[in-house]
Amino acid sequence: MVSFLLIKFCLRCKNILKIFISQINNNYTHIDFLYICQMVSLIQLEYIVAVDTYRHFATAADKCFVTQPTLSMQIKKMEEDLGVIIFDRSKQPVVPTIAGEKIIEQARDVLAEWKKIEVIASESKDIMTGELHIGVIPTISPYLLPRFSGEFRRKFPGVDLKVKEMVTERIAESLLKGIIDVGILVTPLNEKGVFEMPLYYEEMLIYSSKNHPYNKQQVVNVTQIKTDDIWLLTDGHCFRHQVVNLCDIHHYSASELPFEFEGGNLDTLIKIIDKEGGYTLIPELSWFDMDDNKRQQVRHFENMVPLREVSLVFTRKFQKTKLIEELAKEIKSSVPPSLLSKDRGMLVEWKNHLPTQNQ
Repeated sequence: MVSFLLIKFCLRCKNILKIFISQINNNYTHIDFLYICQMVSLIQLEYIVAVDTYRHFATAADKCFVTQPTLSMQIKKMEEDLGVIIFDRSKQPVVPTIAGEKIIEQARDVLAEWKKIEVIASESKDIMTGELHIGVIPTISPYLLPRFSGEFRRKFPGVDLKVKEMVTERIAESLLKGIIDVGILVTPLNEKGVFEMPLYYEEMLIYSSKNHPYNKQQVVNVTQIKTDDIWLLTDGHCFRHQVVNLCDIHHYSASELPFEFEGGNLDTLIKIIDKEGGYTLIPELSWFDMDDNKRQQVRHFENMVPLREVSLVFTRKFQKTKLIEELAKEIKSSVPPSLLSKDRGMLVEWKNHLPTQNQ
């Protein structure tokens, strides 16, 4: 099985391994491929991918649980055997050469296929084991993780959950590099090579201070939204972009706020609002964690139910696997049933799009 994957790796790399092209004049034989594949191991592929990911030999060695001399020696041996320099060590941080970039790209594919084989083998025994690395955006993690993570771990004790908060851009990048296995974020993402599995749809609500004009209304019309006293998350958070698109406040000016705040924690914004005044928008799942006093400061929009779509995202190595299906099932069962319906409102996209009415 390993030999097959390495042969696949060699086949894909034949156009960049010039030394072999010149030596055998493009007449590849079965023996030639076996010879090449004997030189390259899965461990070596893991090492070059780690160096490319962290752009530092010592950090890569630490992540691979080996000493730096061991990692460096194996990569050097791979370069010598292939006759290609994979990394330009004269630059800091270290970067791949042009040929190295192509080799690393194929190495990631080989390792992803090997990971998929391991998952299939595990599922065929009707057991689930190993590590599952999850990236979650900050506006989802505090409200969703406590709902499903513990129960999922109890149902599948062989699966070791490793969860990290990340912004959307980093989740997409980490998925494609194989640093994490799955992400939980707001979609549509429309990222090439990333699959999306919608989980639930939460309403975007308004939270204001007790003495704010919105708190004296039953509902708030979107045309009333003004920017003078709205608190927003730092640029780069998808929820901020959804708020901007929904309320059409692309020319943001918080002139009435007591100070400028940059952060990615909605709970911090709520505490500031309670103390200093103003308002912000919050996701519906956070409302369920509030006490009755806090809920009295939450308002809905008038004549509209703006929704954000929360999904599992993953690459093809986890596509159609039982692990993903079970994770999605557990998350869906952990949220209020009303959040599972997409038809109750309109989706608010965040990638420079306006809200779109569901059909």
